[in-house]
Amino acid sequence: MDRQHKYRETDRMGDLIVDNFSLLMVMSRFGLKLGFGDKSVRDVCQEQGVDLHTFLAVANFISEGHQEFIDDEQISLTSLMDYLKNAHTYFLDFNLPTIRRKLIEALDFASDNNVSILIMKFFDEYAKEVFRHMEYENKSVFKYVNQLLEGKLSDKYNIVAYSSKHNQIDTKLKELKNIIIKYYPEEGNNNLMNSVLFDIFNCEQDLVSHGEVEDFMFVPAVARLERRLRDEKQ
Repeated sequence: MDRQHKYRETDRMGDLIVDNFSLLMVMSRFGLKLGFGDKSVRDVCQEQGVDLHTFLAVANFISEGHQEFIDDEQISLTSLMDYLKNAHTYFLDFNLPTIRRKLIEALDFASDNNVSILIMKFFDEYAKEVFRHMEYENKSVFKYVNQLLEGKLSDKYNIVAYSSKHNQIDTKLKELKNIIIKYYPEEGNNNLMNSVLFDIFNCEQDLVSHGEVEDFMFVPAVARLERRLRDEKQ
């Protein structure tokens, strides 16, 4: 990576976590396992079979908060797709179900059933929206990109079509937070609900960051591959 970036391949992997603990999620989604001692980022990635440049590109993008398209020819689309797929698995199979269980437990202490029903309704509608969004990417977008990686260019679909419809999926989550903050009954278990709210805030932030990786890193990488295949056909 260029020296202008925050993290470099010679940095110790453990120092990245100490500097920004949110990178734990990045490491997990790249399939990196803990227990790397004082090894460098380069050594950990090489030993665990992760594309070094792509990992650093994502880690720096998330840490530096850049919101600009990254047209980086060294980014591995295969590695980036694996990262995004693992993120989808985390949200759909672990994060959202965990929040739902905690939400039900917190609402058991609430005397106002109407508020409880409304909160659960909003959460379940949101979870369905996230599921539809990510399943479309898993089954359609990633399938399309895999075909591109095999050299097959489609005349009926391109990444711009996906990008133009790539809606933000955090709107309902904001509405859910507002309902809980304003209307959760006073006699409820506030410690438990505050814990749920904390998880929801983290989930929202994580989803925004995930969407930015898709918009500003994944889409440009796919568009570059499309251009190369079109040029080769001419």
